[in-house]
Amino acid sequence: VVMPGAVDRAPGGERPPALEGGVLAADQRSANRASGIMRELVETIVLTLVIFFLVRTVIQNYRIDGISMEPNFHNGQFLIINKLAYHLGEPARGDVIVFRYPRDPSRDFIKRVVGLPGDTVEVRSGRVIVNGEVIDEPYGPSPGTYDSEPVTLPADELFVMGDNRNNSSDSHIWGALPMQNVIGKAVASYWPPSDWGLVTNQAAANR
Repeated sequence: VVMPGAVDRAPGGERPPALEGGVLAADQRSANRASGIMRELVETIVLTLVIFFLVRTVIQNYRIDGISMEPNFHNGQFLIINKLAYHLGEPARGDVIVFRYPRDPSRDFIKRVVGLPGDTVEVRSGRVIVNGEVIDEPYGPSPGTYDSEPVTLPADELFVMGDNRNNSSDSHIWGALPMQNVIGKAVASYWPPSDWGLVTNQAAANR
């Protein structure tokens, strides 16, 4: 007779071995937990990659190499570039842009837009003349001392110049910039901390 609450024991007083079904159930739960963790890890990695590539289609960082944009932008300064700016809008005189150098597309340059499609641009004694008038440049470029002949821009080209006029390889040397070479518009500076802030177009704001 088995008393209520008593535990069956094998001969010799030992407990019987665990039921095989219980072991299998425990193993299955462990496998399910491991599978769930692995699935969450894969989903997190995929989501991170998707976000990364989406962000890279909209913005890009750019490190300035050289002094062609002094005194406003400096060697080693890091900027954020909006790559959708000219897919959603049109360039404006005074915009700071990053583009593929027409003579060597493997190199990226940074310059300022001074001439727009349809404009006639020339330089006289360092003064930039657009459509017969000296343009206002409130961003304060370092003046140049050279002349360049008038150039009328077709519908898909820009005239770009560095702010450090005498130390810049730009449109006054190699000609107009095709819009298809433009990567995007500089919108912010994030390094070094002393240069942190938005990149504004004072020329457009004053019009």
